[in-house]
Amino acid sequence: MAKITSVSPLAPAAFPDLPVIDGVRYASVAAGVRYAGRTDVMLTLLAPGSTVAGVFTRSKTRSACVRDCQAKIGGDGAEGAAILVNSGNSNAFTGAAGDESVAAICAATAEATGLPAARVFTSSTGVIGERLPHDRIIAKLDELNGALDAAKGEEAARAIMTTDTFPKGASATVNLPGGPVKIAGFAKGSGMIAPDMATMLVYIFTDAKVSRADLQRMVSEINDRSFNCITVDSDTSTSDSLLMGATGASGVSVTSADAAFAEALEGVFLDLAHQVVKDGEGATKFVTVNVTGAESDTDARTHAMAIANSPLVKTAIAGEDPNWGRIVMAIGKSGAAAERDMLSISFGDILVAEKGWVAPSYKEADGASVMKQPEIIINVDIGLGGGKATVWTCDLTHGYISINADYRS
Repeated sequence: MAKITSVSPLAPAAFPDLPVIDGVRYASVAAGVRYAGRTDVMLTLLAPGSTVAGVFTRSKTRSACVRDCQAKIGGDGAEGAAILVNSGNSNAFTGAAGDESVAAICAATAEATGLPAARVFTSSTGVIGERLPHDRIIAKLDELNGALDAAKGEEAARAIMTTDTFPKGASATVNLPGGPVKIAGFAKGSGMIAPDMATMLVYIFTDAKVSRADLQRMVSEINDRSFNCITVDSDTSTSDSLLMGATGASGVSVTSADAAFAEALEGVFLDLAHQVVKDGEGATKFVTVNVTGAESDTDARTHAMAIANSPLVKTAIAGEDPNWGRIVMAIGKSGAAAERDMLSISFGDILVAEKGWVAPSYKEADGASVMKQPEIIINVDIGLGGGKATVWTCDLTHGYISINADYRS
């Protein structure tokens, strides 16, 4: 796997101080899954009474652990739950051996924690097509179980990194009529980022009391407005998983109709999603693409993703070139409805093009000034209706090529 030598220039100053979520404990260890001496396995244990919801990749070649989680996620259990994650090996496209590895890990984790195997959820991330040395993970389970600590969220976040240059965490506290509740989570992701139902690996926890059905409803809906609206390279992973646990330890009941809780939860989702884009392999620019005036929200999203995924648009941004013609190209190729003379394009608040031609007020130097900023906003109005969408992406630099050319070395 390529060695990452520097932290993304878009990285936050430090990992946030995640609040302790009562009923959630973490541990991490170096198991030598792929590399010696590298922390690469984390275990999270949720207290009895916790509910769990999740969303997962729709990839047709999704990994064995994704399939196992999908089979279990609809179940209820009063026993609590465990989440075990390894980095370095994705256990994807490994045939029956992959299923056997998942079964073995779940059985051993169940024995170590006292949970039924049906309440053990696993994730794997890393190289595709190599058998997972699950015996190395199982050998560390007693050590992991003995080290569980509610304050070790950052260590858990670091254990799941692959080509990430920084661990990603976010949290929120929201005051509800029944009292305060806390939300905290972490994620990994850097390349192979174009989610379809979920993204990368994401784990979020709350001490609110939420039924499994309400938790699943919120996770699915908010995911579509956050993680499913980011792209680094247009490639959807075989391993994308998002799991959320609600312990109920605060005693404050929440339903999907509670707007304040949903707003706070969406803030955590968006924070983590944006951090994933800011750690895009080789990224130097964080780009927001806003599309309005489309015939439908679906069309707006199609246009936005066409812009965000265009190598020509992304390389122009990397070179700080305000080449708005590439945005016109991306709109035209998207397949969604558009008319040349109805379009308008802006870089931030600078009008660039309108009515089928460059805007009379536009100056190339103004566009170039916007492109020099670390965070860039591209606004496009299609001029045909009320559909709108926002997606987030990054530029495409030589760093992306270097990382992925050397990924398995």
